[in-house]
Amino acid sequence: MNLEEITKELQTRGTNRRQVLKRLGLGAAGLAGVNLLTSIAKAADRDGDASSSSSNQDVTVLQFALNLEYLEAEYYTYATTGHGIEASGIGVSGQGTPGPTLVKSNPKVPFKDPDVRQYALEIAKDERNHVKFIRTALQSFGITPAAKPTIDLDNSWNALAKAAGIANSFDPFADDVNFLLGSFVFEDVGVTAYHGGATLLFNRTVLGAAAGILGTEAYHAGIIREQLYSYHNKQIDGIVQKISNARKMLSGANDDQGIVIDGMANLVPTDNNGITFARSVRQVLNIVYFAQNATRGGFFPNGINLPS
Repeated sequence: MNLEEITKELQTRGTNRRQVLKRLGLGAAGLAGVNLLTSIAKAADRDGDASSSSSNQDVTVLQFALNLEYLEAEYYTYATTGHGIEASGIGVSGQGTPGPTLVKSNPKVPFKDPDVRQYALEIAKDERNHVKFIRTALQSFGITPAAKPTIDLDNSWNALAKAAGIANSFDPFADDVNFLLGSFVFEDVGVTAYHGGATLLFNRTVLGAAAGILGTEAYHAGIIREQLYSYHNKQIDGIVQKISNARKMLSGANDDQGIVIDGMANLVPTDNNGITFARSVRQVLNIVYFAQNATRGGFFPNGINLPS
């Protein structure tokens, strides 16, 4: 799905908000998202049917976020357990074209630093919980979540390494440092994606939940950046900067920074106002597809699933 189609989805979807919310009582009892969705339902009752398009825009934003959460959850889960999220009991079925996750044999990272391993395990758990939460929220609305699309965690790394001018190949599952570098590719994108997505949300309770996830992603990004900075040598700093430069080039904006600026630590990438960067849907897709204006590629060789 290209940017124009996504924009059309965000602006013109017309399912009646009240009809969707009436389905809440059929399946919400006992679900993890029940308190959140009860609040959303109350807000919808106040807003009335005139807000149907905004409700559907919120749903579309959640579906888009779900695709990104699949990607992160798969990466961290394979790195820490050697298997994917489905083997951990996470649902992956739904609307759109489902696909496998392409990954090398025995991807479990042979961590040597116990701290890095602990960080990886905690982040993996958080990312799986994000997938569960968004899927539960959508299902409680009577909406079928997007299926996990085909995700490439194998050949994509080589393509990214070449594009960024790092090397002809790269294996993020090889050791602690490579794992942190692979994590760096995702984490800052997650923060900017949720910041950008916040501008598209209407319901205050959905916005609050998204802000909570953004906060989690920011904590993750800070951990990864700090760990990479702890090595603080020209080789690591240089690779991190090349990844940052590649994301900035794909985004088409001055919205990315490495971990060192003018010889000083830069663990929190922000603009001149001290605010984290935000990216649009198109900018995020440019990065995860490894090409501007692409409709597929990179980590999503067949594109994302954005159901109608």
